[in-house]
Amino acid sequence: MTTLLRPAFSPLAAALLFALAASPVLAQPATCGPAHRKMEEAAALRFQARQEARIGDRDRVCDTLGDVEDRYEDARDRFEECGAGLAAIDLRGALRSVRLEKRAFRCD
Repeated sequence: MTTLLRPAFSPLAAALLFALAASPVLAQPATCGPAHRKMEEAAALRFQARQEARIGDRDRVCDTLGDVEDRYEDARDRFEECGAGLAAIDLRGALRSVRLEKRAFRCD
């Protein structure tokens, strides 16, 4: 007697799983994509600011932190435009921390 091996997921289950996983992405308007890119840019710039702080170049740290603040503000505005108000509210904390870093480096 031979037994047939059954796949772990049927094609229907796999399609359903994919649809459930992709639904939050598909539900967001196209304007949320640029907001996410602004967040990624801000994260990269914050990393750059930390590296510049290690080197000890205060002027470049201040310039970079200013750019980070601009990116966060742009992201907040774009999240508000696309209807993701909670993400915009969450960015207030990130903006606050950047302003504290700028104050610590005496940038203002």
